[in-house]
Amino acid sequence: MRKLKNSELGRLNVEEFKKTDKIPLIVVLDNIRSLNNIGSVFRTSDAFLIEKIYLCGITAKPPHKEIHKTALGATESVAWEYVENTLELIQKLQKESVLVASIEQAEESTMLQDFTIKSNQKYAVVLGNEVKGVQQDVVSTSNYCVEIPQFGTKHSLNISVSAGVVLWDLFKKFKY
Repeated sequence: MRKLKNSELGRLNVEEFKKTDKIPLIVVLDNIRSLNNIGSVFRTSDAFLIEKIYLCGITAKPPHKEIHKTALGATESVAWEYVENTLELIQKLQKESVLVASIEQAEESTMLQDFTIKSNQKYAVVLGNEVKGVQQDVVSTSNYCVEIPQFGTKHSLNISVSAGVVLWDLFKKFKY
């Protein structure tokens, strides 16, 4: 077995990526403080053809050296927009018929493996602050609360890890 060279991977260039059909999924970053986490979410969103990222509250915006370090150019391929107020964004998306799922541990949450998507429906997932999680008013307003099951001693996953788990799972549900 031989590792493939980057030139053998058949990846899209930025212009091809922008023209490619995306899965009907939006990522909302709610007050993410780590620039490395922001960059990682951009990179994961590029990998799984995410439609758009919204950066909200204290979440930093590109261009920024520390975001670029982990995004590795994905800030140029993935569409993004800054919106100051997460709750107002969620309400606007819902008025546009987007179903919103906060990724959070909450009463009556749906475990990720049990979360089903409807065909021809656009979704948004909200990922929250590294310490406080998704704001309670955003959780309360969301259509769903989706939880990543965990079986060890820790109470949570890093936001970039959570994004990877959730986006891969939803990508599979949209594509397969």
